[in-house]
Amino acid sequence: MNLFDIVGPVMVGPSSSHTAGAVRIGNIARRLLNEPAVKADICLHGSFLATGRGHGTDRALVAGLLGMDTDDERIPDSFAWADKQGLAYSFAGIELRDAHPNSVLMKLTGKRGRYLEIVAASLGGGRIKVCEIDGLQANFCGDYPTLIVRNRDQPGHVAEVTSMLAHKSVNIATMQLYRDKRGGSAVLVLECDKEVPEESIKWLEKLEGIYKVTYLSLED
Repeated sequence: MNLFDIVGPVMVGPSSSHTAGAVRIGNIARRLLNEPAVKADICLHGSFLATGRGHGTDRALVAGLLGMDTDDERIPDSFAWADKQGLAYSFAGIELRDAHPNSVLMKLTGKRGRYLEIVAASLGGGRIKVCEIDGLQANFCGDYPTLIVRNRDQPGHVAEVTSMLAHKSVNIATMQLYRDKRGGSAVLVLECDKEVPEESIKWLEKLEGIYKVTYLSLED
């Protein structure tokens, strides 16, 4: 067990789940978008909706989208910083099916037109879980470099991705595979022990049957 699992994260409060976790969700979403966000439609669920404003959840999510960390003293003023950096944001309530009480749906548009929908939950102590990406199931914590490949559900794609990683000496920590229906859309989620080279991601994007490649890099 990590010491931070016991004492919690270094953070600007008041709440590890509603504030620090929300900052982490925003930051992970920013990294997955892989370009500065210019528009963010943020839909709060459950406890995030009921008590989030008082805990600064709204400001924390925007702070994360701007790249702030959990201990950044600018978090309470994140709305002003968003205005300065050209991030348009809106908040609404939503009922997410079978979701953790501290959950949020974010619809993000990037500066170069990239689009991302992400559902994530704050689990307490600053820990988070990404539950969905672009409407398909996912399940990862954001603590590892993570490769998410959305593709047509047909034979061969898992082998293509895992062979590429083996060729680049990237070890797989966890691997999950989901699909909406047989022959429909599938998503492959791989948490890795080290960063995946950028050229390998671009190679995957060009393969037939690959719809979208999303990558979580932990490098600044």
